[in-house]
Amino acid sequence: MKKTTPVFIARKDFQQLFEVLGQKGYQIAGPTRRDNAIIYDYITSTEDLPAGWRDRQNNGSYRLEESGRPALFDYTVGPYTWKKLLFPPEEVLLDIKRDGKRFEVRGPQNAVPKRALIGVRPCELRALAVHDKILSEGPYIDTGFKKSREKLFIAAVNCTRPGGTCFCTSMKTGPEADTGYDLVLTEICETERHFFIAESGSKKGEEILAALSHRPASEEEIQTAEQALEKAADNMGRTLDTEDIEAMLNRRFDDPHWQEIADRCLTCGNCTMVCPTCFCNNIDDSTSLDGKQAVRSRRWDSCFTVDFSYIHGGSIRATEVSRYRQWMMHKLAHWQEQFGTSGCVGCGRCITWCPVGIDITEEAAVFRKKDN
Repeated sequence: MKKTTPVFIARKDFQQLFEVLGQKGYQIAGPTRRDNAIIYDYITSTEDLPAGWRDRQNNGSYRLEESGRPALFDYTVGPYTWKKLLFPPEEVLLDIKRDGKRFEVRGPQNAVPKRALIGVRPCELRALAVHDKILSEGPYIDTGFKKSREKLFIAAVNCTRPGGTCFCTSMKTGPEADTGYDLVLTEICETERHFFIAESGSKKGEEILAALSHRPASEEEIQTAEQALEKAADNMGRTLDTEDIEAMLNRRFDDPHWQEIADRCLTCGNCTMVCPTCFCNNIDDSTSLDGKQAVRSRRWDSCFTVDFSYIHGGSIRATEVSRYRQWMMHKLAHWQEQFGTSGCVGCGRCITWCPVGIDITEEAAVFRKKDN
């Protein structure tokens, strides 16, 4: 769809977005403050958004603080990702019940609702695109994910305040959204004015935008939004040199620095749990004690666990160094070979939520320096 003309939406009219989406039958999910973090959950109005709060992120550090201004989207990203709605942490795939000599076999029973996601960041849009390619466009389709995506409305929000561990500019995934949304917003919150510059990215987006109070944005307002995005691009917390990174990491496969990283790594799997693109999972079969019911479930798993690569005779990646190397090389190198895209979108979550503060950008720079 061609780029549309930017429009102005006043802060006082932003609640209309929730009302219109609700009238069209969408369950609305977005950012909200809970347990001292910004998480994604179902919300009903602008009152649920984290107005007046922002986050501070660094290696192994995440803190919320009051911003002193009423911006609704002043945070960057938190520990939750949108995949928890589209690719649930645990899901029943098969439920078998026995009644005498009869068996009843049922698949997933949860109907897929229409969902509207509000506040999706550009890096997260790219993560959804990665999952689209793997889970709904590849040779092995995840039917639950595909159905969820088909009923999804996405209202993206451009980043005007990058976090301390963000490096989306390096990955060419932000801070401005370029595709993958139905509606995209840029929030401007200044001392005397608070508004959104909005553009539609689909027919659905056009319909929703037409139902909201808006007017054409002035050149000055558009320029203000563009300058905010340019400032964000120049103030990333991290950078990553991605030039020929697949070949560079493959050349450093046996580098002793992998062991130095592994000596710090706890193999806890935090980085994979908070990553918006990781989709590793395991299948569990359980049977009731009376033998009348058997359930097959899928749950998130991590390549950092010893059992994940277990086959008859033992684990393929039994050491910490082999598991960390597998994760980092899969993100930055092997995904390119498998799927034609990077497995990293530069959101920085793996740095923030690593208990010992391992930084993928710093480690890549070490290998780069040793390779030159």
